[in-house]
Amino acid sequence: MDGHQIWMTQCQKINYTPKPRRYEDGTRTSSDAALQLGCDISHIAKSIVFIGENSAIVVITSGSNRVDRKKKLKKILGYKPGQASPEYVLENTGYAVGGVPPFGHMKNTKIIMDEDLFDYELIWGAGGTADTVFPITPDKLLEISQASVKDVKQK
Repeated sequence: MDGHQIWMTQCQKINYTPKPRRYEDGTRTSSDAALQLGCDISHIAKSIVFIGENSAIVVITSGSNRVDRKKKLKKILGYKPGQASPEYVLENTGYAVGGVPPFGHMKNTKIIMDEDLFDYELIWGAGGTADTVFPITPDKLLEISQASVKDVKQK
């Protein structure tokens, strides 16, 4: 099974039926996804994985933002999380870099959601592979992911 099939199975377990779209040219980066979708990069909900003390930390942030790991995440978590390697990301979420969804991870993860995502009616997250995305409202994403909403962006 590829990452998208794994993610769809995870969605079934929580009774969520996404409406994914697959793009041959790929949606690996926020820029790629925005180009394929014809939307602003800010509407992309990118999932960035960090190394936590007890589990992976997945930060869902707007595609136009960079995560402030040294100041803001350190303040939120009480320590500065490590940068995750592609191997760590795959092992701890079940998905490869570029396709990590905002929820439906294979292992327990701590999820933090960028407050800026609530500026948009509809956002787009990765659907388990680097060529799959799905639309979701920020409120629904918060409900499903059970994330903590925080200001995580670099100024």
